[in-house]
Amino acid sequence: MSDSAPIVLFLCTGNAARSVMCGAMLEARFPGLTTITAGTHVVEGMPMSIRTRNALDGVGITNPMHRSHQLTEEDLRKSDLVVALAPEHVQYVRRSHARAAARTATLKRFVRDLPATSGPLSARVASLGLADVAVEDWEEVVDPAGGDEAVFHACAAELLPLVDALCAEVQRGEVEVA
Repeated sequence: MSDSAPIVLFLCTGNAARSVMCGAMLEARFPGLTTITAGTHVVEGMPMSIRTRNALDGVGITNPMHRSHQLTEEDLRKSDLVVALAPEHVQYVRRSHARAAARTATLKRFVRDLPATSGPLSARVASLGLADVAVEDWEEVVDPAGGDEAVFHACAAELLPLVDALCAEVQRGEVEVA
């Protein structure tokens, strides 16, 4: 885990749409924050699709240098928050990388539950007991893969307010740490 500003890892399946959008959005909202994006089942090194790029452009954000990346133990070791985009990604971390389970949740769960906690970000995350929380269907951000451009734009529109809310909570934790 990091010693200064938090490092946020966004996790989806192919690291081609949802996690890419979230990483670009959070970096645009919180300059200086380090984000990592990764997937659970990735073809390594692929550029983002034109549909993902256009969806980001549609919300005023660009990320031209993205290349798909398979989640690694090193990514998890460095990360303060592991933000999954679907319940299956939380389950993947619990099965394959149990040491990171206590700081892994879906974006929707972090947005819902972090505001109810106080203290430094690491203590707030620890207080959620994430390794043992049942993951529920409502937590999923549906993968736009296979959809047309409108589906990708709808995904970006769903993600932007969620990322904004997460950003506010991460920044609140930073103020409390200082």
